[in-house]
Amino acid sequence: MTRIVNIAGGVLLACSMSQFPEFSQQYVQRLGGAVDELSTVVKDFDKSAEVTGLTRETALSSLTGTEFLGRRQDDMRRTITRQERLAENYDALKNAAAYERLVYIAKLTDTDIAKHTWADFQPAVPLTLDGMVFTVVGYLAGYGSLTALFGLRRGRRNRRLA
Repeated sequence: MTRIVNIAGGVLLACSMSQFPEFSQQYVQRLGGAVDELSTVVKDFDKSAEVTGLTRETALSSLTGTEFLGRRQDDMRRTITRQERLAENYDALKNAAAYERLVYIAKLTDTDIAKHTWADFQPAVPLTLDGMVFTVVGYLAGYGSLTALFGLRRGRRNRRLA
């Protein structure tokens, strides 16, 4: 029975892991789109500042005097910061192979992008080499983890009986 549970755990993790290459690829596509759109907003702001003889920081600092302007200043600061962070993540991920994206998993953490990617994601059969590797690694990790877990449990039970 333990062997069946171990195999089932391996298959379950294999199926889950096999989807990472496709999910990460779709995430990177959405990330690129977000970077493009945020860059447009930031460029428009910078151009407006430049036309009026202001630097970005001076233009941001001038957004004061009313509650609306203060909120707009905060919004633009957040937009600029997010654009810079996402652009850095996109640069690291755009040409990375699936296993490299796993190493850079901390760059796959924009919650809005991840949520929308997950909402549209449909599992696929992994026919790429990356997909196959993730499937095998997932199976071995699932099978091995459950084997180790049951081995520890069995070892404790045997010590209590002794």
